[in-house]
Amino acid sequence: MKLLVTGGAGYIGSVVAALLGAQGHDVVVLDDLSTGHRDAVPPAATFVHGTVREDAAAVLAGGFDAVLHFAAKSLVGESMAKPSLYWGHNLGGTLALLEAMRITKTPKIIFSSTAATYGEPESVPITESTPTRPTSPYGASKLAVDTALAEHARMHGIGGVSLRYFNVAGAFADSGGRWYGERHGPETHLIPNVLAIAAAAQAHYRDRGGAGVPRQVQLFGDDYPTPDGTCIRDYIHVIDLADAHLRALDACTPGQHRIYNLGVGNGFSNREVLDMCREVTGQEIPAVIAPRRPGDPAVLVASADRIKAELGWVPDRQLRSMVADAWAFTQVMA
Repeated sequence: MKLLVTGGAGYIGSVVAALLGAQGHDVVVLDDLSTGHRDAVPPAATFVHGTVREDAAAVLAGGFDAVLHFAAKSLVGESMAKPSLYWGHNLGGTLALLEAMRITKTPKIIFSSTAATYGEPESVPITESTPTRPTSPYGASKLAVDTALAEHARMHGIGGVSLRYFNVAGAFADSGGRWYGERHGPETHLIPNVLAIAAAAQAHYRDRGGAGVPRQVQLFGDDYPTPDGTCIRDYIHVIDLADAHLRALDACTPGQHRIYNLGVGNGFSNREVLDMCREVTGQEIPAVIAPRRPGDPAVLVASADRIKAELGWVPDRQLRSMVADAWAFTQVMA
C-alpha cells in the first residue's frame, strides 16, 4: 500500500513509518520538523518537508491508500498557555487533511489520539465508554478530531480509527541496527527524563572519577492514595503501539469510525519506574519529592479489551523492556 505518515519525523510516527517500510509498504513522511528530526525519518521513506494544513492536498494528489496521522502539538502545559495554537494546529490542520482526503478520495485514516480526552476519570480501568472530560486544550482538540472523524465517516465514507494512547515508552531498532526513540524538547515524560539524568551521571562519573552526581529527578507528589504515594500510570512499549496501528490499518473500514484504547491494563507508580531505571542503568539516580502538579490524577490505567477482542492486539513487552530499549537509545544518542 501507498501510505502517508504525517508527523513521521517524530517519536511514534518514525517507529510506525519504519515498521510499515519493513513490511514492504510505500511510505511517504510529511513533517514540518518543528518538533521532529530529519534523521528520524526511515531511509526507505520518501520525505516531504511541509505542513499538513498547507501541503497535504498536494501530496495526496499523487494517490494514497491511507493516512496515518501523528502530526500534532502535544504538550499539555503549553496548550494551557497557548490554546489557539493547539486548536489551530490539531483541529484546524486535521480538518484540512480530511478535506484533502475527501477531494483525493483517500479512503482511510488512522489517528493518533490520546487518553487526555478522558481528563480525570471517576474510576479505572478506563474504557472507551468512559465519559470524555478533557481538562486541557490539548485533550479537547484531540477529542474534537475524534468527532470530526466520525462525521467524515458518516457523510463522506472515509474510514477512521482513533487510537487513544496512555503512556508510551521504549525505543525501536530496525534490522540494520538503526534506532528510533524519544527526543522531545522540552521533554516532559518520566522515563526519558530519568534516563537523561542517568546518562549525565554516567558521564560525570567517567570524567570526574565518580565524585557526586550532577542532577536529581523530581517526583511530583508522594501523598496520593496509592501504595507508595506516587502517581500510577499505564505504560505501553512503542513497538506494541506501532503494532496496533498496523492492525488498525488492516481493519479500517470505509464509512466507519472506531475508537480503541491502547494500554497494558495495569500501571506502575513513579517510584517503581524510577527503581526500574536504576536497576537497568546501574546508576543511583538521586530523586527528590516535588509538589503535586495541578490536575495530575492519582491513577490512570486503560482497559484495552475492545482492541484485543476485535483486532487480536495483545501488548507483550513489559516495563523492563521499555526502560532497557529507551536506555539503549539514550546511549546511542549520547
